[in-house]
Amino acid sequence: MKKSFFLSAIGVIALGILLPQFFKVSYFYFAAYVILQYMILSTAWNLLGGYTGYVNFGVGGFYAVGAYTGAAFILFLKMNIIVAILAGGILSGLLGFGLGYLTIRLRGIFFAISTLALAVIIQMIIVNTHSLGGANGLYILRPEPIPPFSDYLEFLFALMLFIAFLSVMAARFIEKSWIGRCFTAIRDTEEAAACTGVPVFRLKLFATTLSGFMMGVAGAPFPYYITYLEPYSSMDLLITVNSLAMPLVGGTGTWLGPVIGSLFLGGAQQIITVTVSSEWNLLIVGIVLIGFVTLAPGGIMGLIGSIRTRRAS
Repeated sequence: MKKSFFLSAIGVIALGILLPQFFKVSYFYFAAYVILQYMILSTAWNLLGGYTGYVNFGVGGFYAVGAYTGAAFILFLKMNIIVAILAGGILSGLLGFGLGYLTIRLRGIFFAISTLALAVIIQMIIVNTHSLGGANGLYILRPEPIPPFSDYLEFLFALMLFIAFLSVMAARFIEKSWIGRCFTAIRDTEEAAACTGVPVFRLKLFATTLSGFMMGVAGAPFPYYITYLEPYSSMDLLITVNSLAMPLVGGTGTWLGPVIGSLFLGGAQQIITVTVSSEWNLLIVGIVLIGFVTLAPGGIMGLIGSIRTRRAS
């Protein structure tokens, strides 16, 4: 297991470094960054919403905390991007811990509404914090390219590729461990899980903290990607909608579902952005989501499982 992980990690690092040396299409890295970002966000959402059944409508808030923390560490403390990413993840993780602790008795729609309220509060705090640019936002200049990359965007692509790999591997490990089985028990019947000895409170805190950490990590490099950070675009509705839709389309409760969903929906949105308009993205996501919820509630992974079952019988 460890050997295969390290070999896979080396392969991902090699791909991230070598691909930009031979493939020089700038828009590819611009689009790939977005898809990889959503892969991390949808994996993070799936850890809480897909495995334990606690739906988070406040993804944009956690993402914005990571983005603004990253920007603050870059602009004010002059830290490098790796430190900024860790700081953004830690602060968002602490926010997730606080959310889990304060909403321990809330379930279903009540928990979902509390996460939405948290996102609104975070946006109001950012808008009224002048040191973070307030409603006017912040400008961030990209550093010089890091060798062997000829463009800093290529470096961001390689960085996000590796972070996405770590996120997916973490989800895969959790799914196959006793933690994943306990998450599933909590999602199915929380009371029964508690009666059988599942530490529901601690696992809920773990899920909200890890999910928040991963969302913050996804948001922390965003200032260098966009070079202008303001509270409304950093908490765009599309961020939350995509983070929910991609696991649902790919298949919730599986580590592979968010990967498939982000590649499918993210790729479709980038094609639509180039060929038609980015304004159509939210409409397309809504149509696809309604189609899958109606016709294939188990997502693409559910369809694959159904086909295998029919063939086996």
